[in-house]
Amino acid sequence: RHAETAPLPSYDEVLVCTPDTEEEEVELLVRRALSPGSQDQKIYCLLGADKLVYKVSKQLESHFFRLVQSSSIPNYRFIIFCNAKAHHSYVITAFDAYKVTFPCCSKTEIQTYLKMHLKVPSGTAPVAQAFEEPYQQNVKFIFSERAGMGK
Repeated sequence: RHAETAPLPSYDEVLVCTPDTEEEEVELLVRRALSPGSQDQKIYCLLGADKLVYKVSKQLESHFFRLVQSSSIPNYRFIIFCNAKAHHSYVITAFDAYKVTFPCCSKTEIQTYLKMHLKVPSGTAPVAQAFEEPYQQNVKFIFSERAGMGK
């Protein structure tokens, strides 16, 4: 069960995978998770890892197991999220021994948790005001097909 007060992962702890995710991006996150100093309560996450192309998936496996063997960190925090229905994914096959099924929370529990953790702290000048955000959330997702357009 999650701790109600535990923070959500920060931007440097999460990689949202797509078929265009590059090997270097995956390697960097794995290195962060398994390097000395990573025990500072961060939780590194690969989201949608089942979407990685085969070559990048193989490199993820290679980097992960090489670093685990050479690392002196016994309690690293690295989570790979995959769609359970993505049976074609190499990542799911490669990391099958580590698979964990966790209990689902209700929609209300998830919404309450996210509202608490995504709210801009009072007394700050939130960017959320620029977006006329009624709930003062501190996270916005902006997607574009064009790179580097000032997002």
